[in-house]
Amino acid sequence: MVTPLERTSRIDNILENTSTVIAGGESYEAKIARFERLGVRLFSVANCLVSFGQLAARFNRSELAMVMQEASLCDSMGFATELSVIEDLSKNPDFAQHPYVANDPHIRFCARYPICDAEDQVVGSIFLIDYVVRDLDDESRLLLADLASLVEREIDLAFLRNEQTELRRQIRNLKRDALMDPVLGMWNRGAIVRSLGLEMERCSKAEKPLSLLFIGVEQYANLKEQFGSATSDALLLRVASRMRSCIRPFDALGRFETDAFMVVLPGASNLVAAAVAERIRLSVITHQEKLGEHAVDVQVSIGIASSSLFPTLDPSSFITHAELALRTARRSGKYIVQATPEDSVLESD
Repeated sequence: MVTPLERTSRIDNILENTSTVIAGGESYEAKIARFERLGVRLFSVANCLVSFGQLAARFNRSELAMVMQEASLCDSMGFATELSVIEDLSKNPDFAQHPYVANDPHIRFCARYPICDAEDQVVGSIFLIDYVVRDLDDESRLLLADLASLVEREIDLAFLRNEQTELRRQIRNLKRDALMDPVLGMWNRGAIVRSLGLEMERCSKAEKPLSLLFIGVEQYANLKEQFGSATSDALLLRVASRMRSCIRPFDALGRFETDAFMVVLPGASNLVAAAVAERIRLSVITHQEKLGEHAVDVQVSIGIASSSLFPTLDPSSFITHAELALRTARRSGKYIVQATPEDSVLESD
């Protein structure tokens, strides 16, 4: 005899919460109850119980006392490793003195059949309970084996559903992580460039403008050399937080390079973009940052490209215009520079 919980298997993952709803919109508990109702009809017994250990815990105090007593007896009997039929429990030396056999409700008959998982481990049993002395004929024994096989198949299906759900969750997380900057917790270069392409297409169809801010943090390289990567990245995180506070929830902010950020502003004209850029610059420079015991003044330079001025550019050229505007801002000391069609032909420094 195998006692409940003597072995562990993957069914533990399924039965952690029997009320959990799995694929198909039905709880695992409800599926087990269907097999139990089928067992009662097939074998014309008082009750059929499917147990994976601690069966009585399935029934709360509001349940009928008789069901609780039947479950308690099943728990005390444990799991069978093969078909076990006890025609008269009152004459069985192992269970004759059990309180629910010797006294009310005087349970007399019990048949058990093992339930195994995919690794052939016994993980449960089907119990047939009755209050009269009886036996199982050969056909009923075969039907009991068939019923156990159906339960085993449901276990495998439930496990596969749970495993599929977990794999989907992991894939979603991996996709999300692939788009996130691991240090700053924002869109990385690939994600922000993709967002720009999607928003440019959407705004073009809606005949709305779109603007792009290319933002450079001026002191990052020197601070990294002086204080190290961890401290300088903490500074970038605070600066990025200030940037986020200056834009709308649906605007996209991403880290394009080590010390450079992109902000995609759908629906924003070049004038609106310039106002947003100035708001970001003021938010950064008016907050002195602390690196350990040192107070640091942070400055940003911003290049702007807008479809209001460049209505036919592709995303790559759009980024190039904004990046060159940032370089001009840094060289000229103007801090914010708007790219215009009158600028010289794009060229590298």
